[in-house]
Amino acid sequence: MRKFIMFMVLLTTGAQLFAQVTISGKVKDNRGRPVTAATITLKDTYDGAIADSMGNYRFTTTEKGSFLLQFTSTGYKSFEQQITIGNTAMVIDAVLKEELNELKAVTVTAGSFAAGDNKRAATVLTSLDVLTVGGGNADITSAVKTLPGAQQIGEQEGLFVRGGTGAETKQFIDGTLVNNPYYSSVPDIASRGRFLPMLFKGTVFSTGGYSALYGQALSSALILESIDLPEKSTASLGISPIVVNGGFQQLAKNKKSSWGVNYNYVNLIAYFSVVKQTPDYFKMPVFHNADANFRFKTKSGGMIKYYTTFAKGNVGLRRADIDSLELKDAFGLKNINWYNNLSWRENLGHGWKMNLGAGYSTNTDDLTQEIQDQQNKPAYIVDQPWSFGKNFVIKNKQELSQIRAVFEKKMFGISTVRFGGEYMYSVNNTNFNDTFISNLQDHYEALFAETDIYITNDLAAKIGGRFEHSSIINKANIAPRISLAYKVGKGGQISAAYGIFYQKPEYTELAYTTALGYTKATHYILNYQKNTNDRIFRIEGFYKQYDALVKSYPINFYYSRFDNGGSGYAKGIELFFRDKKTIKNLDYWVSYSYLDTKRDFMNYPEQLQPDFAANHTASLVVKRFVINWKTGFNFTYSYATGRPYYNFMYNNDNGTSKFSIADQGKTKDYHNLGFSMNYVPSVGKTNSKVFWVIVASVTNVLGYDAVYGYNYSQDGTNKVPVTPPAKRFFFIGAFFSWGVDRTQDAINGNL
Repeated sequence: MRKFIMFMVLLTTGAQLFAQVTISGKVKDNRGRPVTAATITLKDTYDGAIADSMGNYRFTTTEKGSFLLQFTSTGYKSFEQQITIGNTAMVIDAVLKEELNELKAVTVTAGSFAAGDNKRAATVLTSLDVLTVGGGNADITSAVKTLPGAQQIGEQEGLFVRGGTGAETKQFIDGTLVNNPYYSSVPDIASRGRFLPMLFKGTVFSTGGYSALYGQALSSALILESIDLPEKSTASLGISPIVVNGGFQQLAKNKKSSWGVNYNYVNLIAYFSVVKQTPDYFKMPVFHNADANFRFKTKSGGMIKYYTTFAKGNVGLRRADIDSLELKDAFGLKNINWYNNLSWRENLGHGWKMNLGAGYSTNTDDLTQEIQDQQNKPAYIVDQPWSFGKNFVIKNKQELSQIRAVFEKKMFGISTVRFGGEYMYSVNNTNFNDTFISNLQDHYEALFAETDIYITNDLAAKIGGRFEHSSIINKANIAPRISLAYKVGKGGQISAAYGIFYQKPEYTELAYTTALGYTKATHYILNYQKNTNDRIFRIEGFYKQYDALVKSYPINFYYSRFDNGGSGYAKGIELFFRDKKTIKNLDYWVSYSYLDTKRDFMNYPEQLQPDFAANHTASLVVKRFVINWKTGFNFTYSYATGRPYYNFMYNNDNGTSKFSIADQGKTKDYHNLGFSMNYVPSVGKTNSKVFWVIVASVTNVLGYDAVYGYNYSQDGTNKVPVTPPAKRFFFIGAFFSWGVDRTQDAINGNL
């Protein structure tokens, strides 16, 4: 009997084993790469398998008949195949298509560096990086100058990018144009930007080929996005020999709204008494700056933000008059600036978003220039050609009002379309000695549209265009733009961009004639970027064609005529490498730019390399935070080859008025080693109620004698170098905050 039972068991088991069928195969993606850990299931059964690291799978089943074999994996669209299971083994391969995902999708990086938004593949610098650049003194422009494409210009404010003037780079806050982003300056001394980096959560520095949502910038755009609600209510206080500031941010208990105020007072009297300046300051620089903000969340999860800032400054200085041996030029500047920005970001439902913006700013500069004798008394010079225009009183006032609306609709996958329009009304008044009075008004309208099309996670395109019209020149333009991005391996991608960009002539040119057209630049950009967790490598080549630049032609010694007869080009290659990994606790980045550019514009007698363009520029930024010392050390070294300089002189040979080159040359190379250190006593302390940091910085540590160019006397016999007002700038200060412990931010900002 026992033998009979064992025989029946073996017979039954053997029959079952004999009835099993093996199903196997390989799972790949649409680029032929194995899909690891894909789940393979015989639908409505318990049979299935998990793919191995090579995408191979294998399982057995006793099922028979028609079934769906299902393949699934995170990040891929599921795939099903109808199969009929018989008595023989089956091999079923599958190809899974990637799902479009905003975090995995390629981002167009050609021509732009992004900071602060860690989700963007183009992210290169964070806001704290901007704050802790050695010797940068928390100036956004100084930090941006360490990136490829920007020139090292010390005698004028602004960003000079890829052969473009400072006026060809525009700044935008929450989508709206900033009319006067820098403090008003005196001749041959650059001023810093009005806005602090911690106001912004995102910064995009576009060196060309920027979005169709922005316009009127021939070369570059600096696009800033302000922060939303603060983390907590905070109070802050800063004290230094130069500046005293304080502020307060109040976050509502329900964390749906906040308001804040800040005040900043700068007085350089004590500093200039210790660190001597080349100019004779008869009015020490004094600046008042106050700002306020109000932000709240809407019921639909949107955000409304209002920001305003008011600034007032006063400065006066004397220099030796370049045309005489015994006289001086006394220059004075009084400035008042008021800036307002209102934005509303809202989700409208059904894939729609809305961004509205409005802005108003007014800026007044009262300028005086007077020839003085050695006793600093007014001197009266008559019948001397060089004295023309040296005694003046100028009152400049600029106002800009603007509104803007952008709507966004999610289309298929993660592809989107954006469209909208903007209107600006600007007024520019100039009064020169009550003899030349200009009152210019412009109504500027623009319509724009742009699409982000994601074909796969590896291939994306941005296609857009702008239509613009300016009433002051009564001309319109259409500016198409397109860019592509394609992933080429892990962390690597290639991007390309093409676009046409227009800009109105400057008001200093329109004051003489409004019979001018748009200046024009056509950009071609090719970019490769590889971005791993702690390293970024980027190389970019570009070509830019300038057309219709404004050019002046002399009528006589005193007057010129203007037209759009200028032209030019800029081409080059740029490198950027950032590494946080190779050397423990050390973060550094290196940038290099090669620029070949010439242009014929303004009073240039022919196409020449502009006096603001160096052929080679490079920067090395090194940051290290030593936790045991609770101190961060930041170094920035910047280098540029010499820039050309010219002396254009009027002559009237054979009855033909023209400018000719009376003298030219090239300045010596530029070097600047900046250093800053941040001592953070609260590092390592838990539940610290007061966060404070001591900051010290110095520019030009090695004492290099910088020469930015030369000024010439009217007859060309006297040639004076343009140099900084002092060899170095020193800063030391203590900053306190209550409410939010930013110790980790301070560390991360240096690591």
